[in-house]
Amino acid sequence: MKNFLIGLLFAMLWASASVATKFGIQSAPPLILANIRFFFAGIVLLTYAYATKKDSSFRLPNGKEWKQLFIFASLNTTIYLGLYVYSMKYAAAGIGSLSTSTTPLFIVLFSSWLMGRRPSKAEIWSIVIGMVGIAVATYPLLKTSNTTLTGLLLLGLSMISVSFASVYYARVEWKLPNLLINGWQVTIGGLSLLPITLIFSDFSEVHPDGRLLYSVLWLGLAVSVIGLICWFYLLKIDTVKASLYLFLCPLFGFLYAWWLMDEPITYYTYAGTLLVIFGLYLGQRQKFKKVVEG
Repeated sequence: MKNFLIGLLFAMLWASASVATKFGIQSAPPLILANIRFFFAGIVLLTYAYATKKDSSFRLPNGKEWKQLFIFASLNTTIYLGLYVYSMKYAAAGIGSLSTSTTPLFIVLFSSWLMGRRPSKAEIWSIVIGMVGIAVATYPLLKTSNTTLTGLLLLGLSMISVSFASVYYARVEWKLPNLLINGWQVTIGGLSLLPITLIFSDFSEVHPDGRLLYSVLWLGLAVSVIGLICWFYLLKIDTVKASLYLFLCPLFGFLYAWWLMDEPITYYTYAGTLLVIFGLYLGQRQKFKKVVEG
């Protein structure tokens, strides 16, 4: 039950990023907002870790660890975020939300290929049902979307990048604590993204108002700090089962958009939600049984 609650918290926080970003980009271009978010989160995590933790494991990374962190940060932050944000020029926001549901499929494929872990039939069916649920929930958006092949290609590549990052993280025998891994990867990812931001962003469009401040605080602390700590915890337990919680992210996103931005929730949303919940249960039912029997 503890793992389920952590997975639920992760989905709730991760899904809130889309709405928080929509508020934030009203005051700053997307790449600038992203860089501020990652640098802020990195400073908070690294300062907290090195200032308060006295354990010997809280140290600077060594040569091999710097390489591992750079690879992970490039996949998980720089490439994924860069491609995803840029794809929004050619794809509707609803299509971007739908693309998140393909991540578990890529994770299953990469896990089977790189880790020798064969997914069970229940996990495969849970992914299929979950993806059908997401498709149903976003059907009204797909009917009216203005999306090009370029946008779909960029979205697909971004999902491959973040999925590969998740599998890579699970394969590495990390010696650093999660706090340092997260702190360094968001910082390195932000540094790698910075040249792209400097080239393609217009800094005259930045308006340092309260909306930008609250957006950065939420994206930096709730999403990049707490959300990623939950995600790393889930990945260490089981990469494929952790990916199942990504099915809930677009659905929480619909809820936040309705609550905070007055976007409508349709019967398609309800039907898709039920399918996603059933898919999640199917993939986790053995653990649910153990909780009930215990």
